[in-house]
Amino acid sequence: MPHRVTQLLRPASGNFSHAKLAAASRRHASDSDSDDHDAVPSLKKHHRLSLPFGKVHKDQFSLFHHAHFSSAMPSPASIDWSIESPPIVFHGNAQDSSGALVSGLMFLHVKDDYLDVESFHAVLNLHTTQKRPFHAHCADCQHQYSELKTWNLLAHPTRLYRGKHQFPFSVLLAGDLPATVDSPLISISYEFKAEACFVGSQSPIKFERTLPVKRSIPTPEVPHHSIRVFPPTNIKADAEYTTVIYPNSNNKLTLRLDGLTNPIENPNMIDVWKLKKLTWRLEETIKTRAPACKAHAAVAGQGNEEHAKNSATRTETRCLGEKFFHDGWKADYNNNGGRVELEFDYSVNKIKPNKDVKYACDTRTAHGTEVSHSLLVELIVSKEQGIEGKAQFATPTGTGRILRMHFNIILTEYPGLGVSWDNEAPPVYQDVPPSPPAYPDQLEFIDAEGASPEASVRESYEFLSS
Repeated sequence: MPHRVTQLLRPASGNFSHAKLAAASRRHASDSDSDDHDAVPSLKKHHRLSLPFGKVHKDQFSLFHHAHFSSAMPSPASIDWSIESPPIVFHGNAQDSSGALVSGLMFLHVKDDYLDVESFHAVLNLHTTQKRPFHAHCADCQHQYSELKTWNLLAHPTRLYRGKHQFPFSVLLAGDLPATVDSPLISISYEFKAEACFVGSQSPIKFERTLPVKRSIPTPEVPHHSIRVFPPTNIKADAEYTTVIYPNSNNKLTLRLDGLTNPIENPNMIDVWKLKKLTWRLEETIKTRAPACKAHAAVAGQGNEEHAKNSATRTETRCLGEKFFHDGWKADYNNNGGRVELEFDYSVNKIKPNKDVKYACDTRTAHGTEVSHSLLVELIVSKEQGIEGKAQFATPTGTGRILRMHFNIILTEYPGLGVSWDNEAPPVYQDVPPSPPAYPDQLEFIDAEGASPEASVRESYEFLSS
């Protein structure tokens, strides 16, 4: 029992001693404060900033409370749009394309009984983003804007009543404009922005959307034929392929190798080049010039050309698809000097089934941006020696070669409707004659000279009544 009482009394004595120490420390702190007057303003200032329920905190809380509830208040109007034109596609290359027509309706939905609108305007900008800009921490070097079209949907203040009000807009995009691009070096997008300002203290309403713009190059009717020779050997490669491909389609390349065997000094002995491995790789090369803004143009390089001084060249190559084969071709090394025939499909590989493919179609802009594609075919052949007519029993010599071929490929989008806006035929209606209706040449002569005014009025009334 006594030890329990002791344990119960220990916390009380400990608290009492701790209280005495705390009181002494407070007295010591007050004495030190009275001795050192220079630290008082800083302590007071720090004490005021850390006070949880001080006057400053109340003001901050009231401002946050007002901002929170003002943002939560419903807007008196909303903006929406509807695009009536087909998807934006430039048909043909930049030199031959007639552009694309974009038309639609802007909707201003007034939710109150009426609303005084001061102005309502829209703008279409071409936004270029340099992902590796001339200066890493400069927003002007990273972003460039080009205004394509502006619309003053409401040029003067107007009172609009409750309901949905529509405003038409349209623009013809030139055919030499670039298509939408999203690459590791640069991105090009078409940004549509609209803003409605109201009379009074109400904040304006903004509307922002992005227009996807594509370019479609027509596919040639005849496949491209290419012949490559690989000296000092007699190997000759004959390839047929389509120069224009689509991102989500399978494309075919036919390859034939000739001259794989040749006689040597030993009688009835030949050298045979046997195909061991084939690899294809679809590559994308991006070249761009990152321009310098006005602030950084003065500190650019000391080159002679003004354009080279005010921009930096960026280049990057990435692989869009790759595959290799160890078999699957037809080989005949005993006849016609040795021949191998093969055919394979190539396409843009998808990293994930449910994820979009990251690629950029072929494009070239006036500001130095160029996106190109090429198909790289790599063949590994091994040199063997054998008896003529029995090449299948040839013995490897340990010598090999790598044969590389590059084919220029154009990666483009699907044409969609396949017809540009200026080549669309007008609608054809049935049961419509080719000419206006015909009228008889002789009409009944009406003579009302001898009739009295009352008779004329009566006849007119009877005619209208009938």
